[in-house]
Amino acid sequence: MISDDQLVDLIKAYNPRTDEALIRSAYAYGKQAHEGQVRVSGEPYFSHPLEVAALMTEQRLDDTSIITAMLHDTIEDTGSTYSAISDLFGEEIARQVDGVTKLTNLELSSVETKQAENFRKLLMAMSRDPRVLLVKLADRLHNMRTIRFLPHEKQIRKSRETMDIYAPLAGRMGMQSIREELEDISFRILNPEARSSILRRFVSLRRETGDLIPQITEDIRKVLDQAGVEAEVFGRQKKPYSVWRKMQEKGEAFGRLSDIYGFRIITDSVDECYTVLGAIHQRWNAVPGRFKDYISQPKSNGYRSIHTTVSGRSAKRVEVQIRTRTMHEVAETGIAAHWSYREGERFQNPFVVDPVRWLERLTERFEAADNPNDFLEHVKLEMFTDQVFCFTPKGEVIKLPRGATPIDFAYAIHTRIGDSCVGAKVDNQRVPLWTRLRNGQSVTIIRAEGQRPQASWEEMVVTGRAKSAIRRSLREESRSAHIRLGREIARVALERVGKTASDKALDTAADRFGLTDSQDLLERIGGALITGQDLVGMLYPELHNTEGVTYEVSPNSGIVGLDSNQVAQPAPCCQPIPGERIVGIAIRGHGVEVHAIDCRSLAELEEKADEWLDLAWTEEASRMPHLACIEVTLSNDAGSLGKVCTLIGEQHANISDIVFTDRKPDFYKMVLDLEVRDLAHLHNVQTALAADSAVTQVMRFRGVVHEQGMSVT
Repeated sequence: MISDDQLVDLIKAYNPRTDEALIRSAYAYGKQAHEGQVRVSGEPYFSHPLEVAALMTEQRLDDTSIITAMLHDTIEDTGSTYSAISDLFGEEIARQVDGVTKLTNLELSSVETKQAENFRKLLMAMSRDPRVLLVKLADRLHNMRTIRFLPHEKQIRKSRETMDIYAPLAGRMGMQSIREELEDISFRILNPEARSSILRRFVSLRRETGDLIPQITEDIRKVLDQAGVEAEVFGRQKKPYSVWRKMQEKGEAFGRLSDIYGFRIITDSVDECYTVLGAIHQRWNAVPGRFKDYISQPKSNGYRSIHTTVSGRSAKRVEVQIRTRTMHEVAETGIAAHWSYREGERFQNPFVVDPVRWLERLTERFEAADNPNDFLEHVKLEMFTDQVFCFTPKGEVIKLPRGATPIDFAYAIHTRIGDSCVGAKVDNQRVPLWTRLRNGQSVTIIRAEGQRPQASWEEMVVTGRAKSAIRRSLREESRSAHIRLGREIARVALERVGKTASDKALDTAADRFGLTDSQDLLERIGGALITGQDLVGMLYPELHNTEGVTYEVSPNSGIVGLDSNQVAQPAPCCQPIPGERIVGIAIRGHGVEVHAIDCRSLAELEEKADEWLDLAWTEEASRMPHLACIEVTLSNDAGSLGKVCTLIGEQHANISDIVFTDRKPDFYKMVLDLEVRDLAHLHNVQTALAADSAVTQVMRFRGVVHEQGMSVT
């Protein structure tokens, strides 16, 4: 376990002006608070906070961050309190310790919806003081380094959580060294066979070609000497997880990967960076499409460097990164460099982004997300993707994730531009909206008033902002269509009982249903969540037929062949109407069920011929309302549902209910309960519907419709 003297020495190495007394006091307080506690490994528990504090010193952080690291588990795991820490070490340290405790208690590995909501809270906590996250990342790193002592199932859970949340978050904040180590440890646990296989390939490659890293390093140094530039050169082979990810993304075997070696050249100035780039390209052939200048176009987390890939020794492709020393510091430690000290003074690195502003922008960007899952999806998209830089016609730079399309570009400028996008030009050439943009391209968005986002766009875009805006617009459009349909259903349902669908009646019904307003009511009616019969029943209970549409039939009311004491009702499996040949089935205690002669249910009753009754419709039957169902498939276009209702009304048929059985981005399928006079009347309705361009199919439906779908008898 690190002693207080050793910890103070680590801090003084970069900050001679550290408050040594306060550091020692915090050390003693933490050691006393954790007295008697041990880790799963058997070590004293306080050894863990001390290792986290040591990681803080590697990033040359301030005293506040180091003391927070030493005390970060005291509130959670000991009898210590917020007020006690505040009294001894100040409000700022107490607030940070409490912040780390709250992050720990989020339980990010819980079910998805809870995880999404907790992650939102995590980002909010970070935006108040990002140093809380620096301690949490160091805490997770040390826990992952000692994860071998945990049960295997817990190792798997922690590794997935680290790979999904903490590693990409560290990368998004520019802390690449921590990200790589978190990924490598998690990869070793989640996919040990793949990691071992890649390591064996490295050994085999080294056996075949020798150790190329010192050889290529020496080649680069010679090029630098010829160019008259003094610089540091570092070479390494890529981490196993980085290699495996490239194999998965490109679908290539290990032997075909082009850049499993990486080299960094650290210079003293920006001018020297470009001098080195020219010398490297003069000495070796550059690989087309593998050049990125993050010095002139930095990443949003402050990362600056020149990346190029060349064909080096033995025709092996190697990636070369060129940057200054101050750029390298940001590349390794990210926003932690914002608080770093040198010789007792805060070092103002010009390339560090303001971490508070960056986190505020990240959280504000997703405040429009309507539910936690959208938020989590969007943040993950932002964290995992690299960026491309495209230009507006005026020369403004738009930063987008890799794989972005012109639709992403349009929404990145403004939601209004994205919503009205109908086409795009890339470098003055018209391209499909699903085109993937590349670095340096100029993009022009073609707009049209009245254009609305299409459902297919959601599959084309990759940015959270675009996805959120498209979903929101589609929901609003769907709501409008449901309201129009709901108004027509309400009108028909109330007219059937001699009432009017006035604004006052609809407002009253909405209030009784416990809804916000009449628009909410109409949306639910149009979406089949509330039926027309429900509406009538709520407003006029005495007029509501709770049993649905049935009818009693006797020899004097539409059917011939029944005894005077027999009561008939239509069979729900076939719903016969006048114009169809019918038979009756006597059911003991339930009267007579009337079936169409072609009903499939009759096949099961062939051996009970003595129960069959020969029935026929009278002429008066066609003057009565009869229930018939039709299944309609129509295009998902604005106004198409309203057209169906209007056409049915024009044929003097009433809609008593609608159930949507299938919804797709391009069509709806639904079953309508109609009140018609007879078979000829039903055929007229079907013909009128089939003739409309919005309807792709209309057919008689016989069966039972459930809320979750259809059951055909």
